[in-house]
Amino acid sequence: MSYTFDFTPVINGFPTLLLGCIGTLWLALSGMTLAIVIGIGGVVLRDSHIKPLRWLVIAFVELIRNTPFLVQIYFIFFALPFMGIRLNPTPTAIIALGVNGGAYAIEIIRGGVQSINKGQLEAGRALGLRKGQVFRLIVLKPALRAIFPSLASQFILLTLTTSIASAVAAYELTSVAKLIENESFRSFEVYGTITIMYLVMSWMMMNFLNFMSRRYLSYPVK
Repeated sequence: MSYTFDFTPVINGFPTLLLGCIGTLWLALSGMTLAIVIGIGGVVLRDSHIKPLRWLVIAFVELIRNTPFLVQIYFIFFALPFMGIRLNPTPTAIIALGVNGGAYAIEIIRGGVQSINKGQLEAGRALGLRKGQVFRLIVLKPALRAIFPSLASQFILLTLTTSIASAVAAYELTSVAKLIENESFRSFEVYGTITIMYLVMSWMMMNFLNFMSRRYLSYPVK
């Protein structure tokens, strides 16, 4: 059976697909920001002297890393209303992405923090820096510099994971593509097109992360 390609529905819906790309990038960047906050906060609590806090972080990381993202986003969207917490699809997707990415970020950042020479910490304390200043100036920035490739790869994966947010009708590229495909029944044309769009967005995200690394994590030029 021959198949006749027809990209007319894709061309007509292209402006909507571009809006879907913007929605995807918004979800990805918002999720990344939340993941970084959770990652840094989790590392601080993970190395706390208070055992219950350490156990809580360990349990959180293991729970998130050993359950599917689809189950996590469904839990936030469908289960939390039974506890009186109702969220719209977009906030649900951002929180789910942030929580998922944060669990991985905790372990990645913690690995970078542990790579810092303890002599540097002692030198910071000898200079009279407070504990928070030592962590921010001596530990965090060099650690982020060391783990940037792993963290960037995780964030690219998080960008692609936004497609699962279509399961709760969050506005992003895959959900828009589903609407166009449902109306036109042109699955190959629609999903072939958004495959290229995801490739472009991943490339853009990698360049953005590289720019942020050069801007904020690079060593000063003499």
